[in-house]
Amino acid sequence: MAFWNRRKAIDTLTHHREGHRLIPTLGWPSLIALGVGATVGTGIYTLIGVGAGLAGPGVILSFVIAGLVCIVSALAYAEMSTLMPAAGGAYTYTYAVLGELLAWIVGWSLILEYTLVCSAVAVGWSVHAAEFIHAAHWPIPEALMVGPYAGGIVNLPAVLITAAVGALLIVGTQESAVVNMVLVVIKLIALAIFITLAGSAFDISHFHPFLPYGFSERGPDGVKVGVMAAASIIFFAFYGFDTISTAAEETRDPGRNLTIGIIGSMVICIVIYMAVAGAAVGASPPSVFSKADAPLVFILDALHRPLAAKLVAGAAVLALPTVILAFMYGQSRIFFVMARDGLLPEGLSRVNPRTGTPVVMTIITAVFAAALAGLLTLKEIAEVANAGTLCAFIAVAVSMMVLRMREPNRPRVFKAPVWWLVGPLAIGGCLYLFSSLPTMTIIRFFAWNAIGLVIYLVFARRSSLLGREAELEA
Repeated sequence: MAFWNRRKAIDTLTHHREGHRLIPTLGWPSLIALGVGATVGTGIYTLIGVGAGLAGPGVILSFVIAGLVCIVSALAYAEMSTLMPAAGGAYTYTYAVLGELLAWIVGWSLILEYTLVCSAVAVGWSVHAAEFIHAAHWPIPEALMVGPYAGGIVNLPAVLITAAVGALLIVGTQESAVVNMVLVVIKLIALAIFITLAGSAFDISHFHPFLPYGFSERGPDGVKVGVMAAASIIFFAFYGFDTISTAAEETRDPGRNLTIGIIGSMVICIVIYMAVAGAAVGASPPSVFSKADAPLVFILDALHRPLAAKLVAGAAVLALPTVILAFMYGQSRIFFVMARDGLLPEGLSRVNPRTGTPVVMTIITAVFAAALAGLLTLKEIAEVANAGTLCAFIAVAVSMMVLRMREPNRPRVFKAPVWWLVGPLAIGGCLYLFSSLPTMTIIRFFAWNAIGLVIYLVFARRSSLLGREAELEA
């Protein structure tokens, strides 16, 4: 079999050597908390302002479009994760259905996605943390509060929070899940406070004109604007449920719990986002709050609700790290599985015998994410992360459709309804969002994968376990 078409056997995906096996400790409440924790974060606390600047009140429609793409993608993920309850998410499904080369591209894209999400959220968190640092009059130089893009040296708060989350993950999966669940509850309470107070100042005139920049247009400077441009950025706010699929190997009763976790977290997040977006636009014109780094806090301040503004900002400082935790968890597992498959150095796939976690991979992930968070802007990071995610979503939808046709009688715990429609909708929606990304972002994505392809051809295709097995058989 040609190297690009080597496939892992589905029935052996959960068979692993001692010392390279993750320990199942998670139930569906922890999975829903993981999904909500990964999804509700910088996207709604910060990027809602970026989206409003691109689409005006039409940002609500942008949330709907991004949410619908994620819903059909989540259905595909739910089917594939329960069919293959192994760590690795989209990378693993692609390896088993579409072959090693495409699996490498998806895994390489996921490395891009998860690392950049951790960095983006850390940057968003640092904005809220800076408010407290300034209010407390702590003697921290401004040059250590922002990166070079804003005239500083390094965004130290972003670096420190990334390191702290990495340390928590090293302690253990179950311990991290408990902390995550508590912080998710705090985050949801804060958003409920915002919706209630902003909703009391609702003004329908803020919704006119609803589409000031059209559906998909280019501004005077050639930059993409309108509903779709905003949706391609706001999409960052919705994904997160895919991190649940990376936890399949660490899930008890995966057939039941993965379905509840993926679908449940997606539904909860869509309801929350629509409520927050509607309340924000109703309380303040998008042209006003879109200029704020922390738009929800800005709106509450404008409504003369200083205590509520402090509570929301405080909740962001406490709870936004749940997003970093979820994606750093997912990233370390992607690294871990690729190493276990031999596509990365195998020594990186060892788990700590006491905690059951891949310590080395978690440290590497934290270091890379911290470095990027200290140097880059939120918008730049989010755009490129979206490109990697869209690639993974397309791969999962294609894998689901191919396997339905190739093995229609294979037992499936969860079946995506009308798969022949759900699959194409997920693929088409993701391709449209991808095309709506800034041109430079698309170029960066392909450049990243060109580098990855060279690494695969030079190293990974020869070092993979399937490649070595093929050589022995020959």
